Amino acid sequence: MTSNPGNSNEEKDFGEFRRKVREAEVLSASMERLLLSLRFTGRVSVVMQNGRVLKSGYEEGYFRQRLEGAGLDEEIAQKL
Repeated sequence: MTSNPGNSNEEKDFGEFRRKVREAEVLSASMERLLLSLRFTGRVSVVMQNGRVLKSGYEEGYFRQRLEGAGLDEEIAQKL
């Protein structure tokens, strides 16, 4: 069985995404870049009380398939 190097990067990025959610680090520019690189589609939520994060989580609608030829990547990247 051969390993796809791109897949390893995706797994690493997704692991970092999950860590940031667990550690309530979801309100950062680095989190936005991670979500873009993962092509994450879903909901990330943060519950705050008195200025502190009580809870954070995500609902996964994560798709590994690329939207070939759609031009969406370039459009999103230009907004960052």
